[in-house]
Amino acid sequence: MRMPPRPAPHFGIAVSVAIVTLVSSFVPARAQESLDSFSQIGTPLKSGKLTSFNPIVTGEATPANLRDVTCEALLTKDGSPMQHGLTWRVFSPIPGADGKLPLLATSEGGSAAFQLVPGEYFVNVAFGRAGATKKLLVPADGDVDKQVMVLDAGGIMLNAVSGSDVRIPPKELSFSIFAAEVREDGERNLVVPEVKPNSVVRLNAGTYHVVSDYGTVNAVIRADIQVEAGKLTRATIQHRAAKLTLKLVSEAGGEAIADTAWSILTSSGDTVSESVGAFPTLVLAEGSYIAVARNKNRIYQRDFAVKAGVNTDVEVLLDENANEQKAAAEDVVD
Repeated sequence: MRMPPRPAPHFGIAVSVAIVTLVSSFVPARAQESLDSFSQIGTPLKSGKLTSFNPIVTGEATPANLRDVTCEALLTKDGSPMQHGLTWRVFSPIPGADGKLPLLATSEGGSAAFQLVPGEYFVNVAFGRAGATKKLLVPADGDVDKQVMVLDAGGIMLNAVSGSDVRIPPKELSFSIFAAEVREDGERNLVVPEVKPNSVVRLNAGTYHVVSDYGTVNAVIRADIQVEAGKLTRATIQHRAAKLTLKLVSEAGGEAIADTAWSILTSSGDTVSESVGAFPTLVLAEGSYIAVARNKNRIYQRDFAVKAGVNTDVEVLLDENANEQKAAAEDVVD
């Protein structure tokens, strides 16, 4: 069967900027609740103290020369010390044989207390993907100042809808968070891959480029989202897409015919999806398409349109004239 040429498709997808609904601590009733949730979700409520030393830097540690070093971290400059969700690491400033800085001590939880011999160190504190590092000098005599680290960090929770408000099953959604800056090669640095919906990601404050995939075909939306220090930002991305089930039938509303091979083409003839089955389901971005069904060495086709948030069945009839009449009738309704 000869397929006639089609006009170029019209999509409002992939490379367009998403419509994003943001809920942050701008809503007074949710501010404190959000802050508490993202600082504690999925973090162990424990704290540890490890005594260690680097013989390259300090020589042998003895009870007489160990100094107590206390560390605490703040989300913002004017915030309170964090009680949960932190990972502390103390490194030697002298690289090892592998070129990396040797790890001397770790602690998890909130504030940390280490016993270190006099010398120089690097202290790092991590809060999810957010973190800060500073150089630490432990004196042989006198007071050892408390080490206060300001993370300047916040959190982000991502979700998406189809159309204006159609819920998308979480298993059909995925998010990737990239740096906002574009490198010389035109790409962005990946910060967090495969983020699940409604999970809290802790990040340094700043702007991030979020890519949301709905399904596995062409429903992709991008958005730039601002993370503010000390706040949890809830972002809902609006996909211009819908879920469709393909069926080859002998009559409208009839039983789907098995052993059917499917191709979905854009209006210009580009293939966007191929599958085999009686009623395959897929997600497509809003736009105009051609469904091509192959069964028993015969080919059937039908034009159809995808509207954002309108999940539906696309039936291709064995009677080709009926397919043309059905597509025309649907155009009139639209």
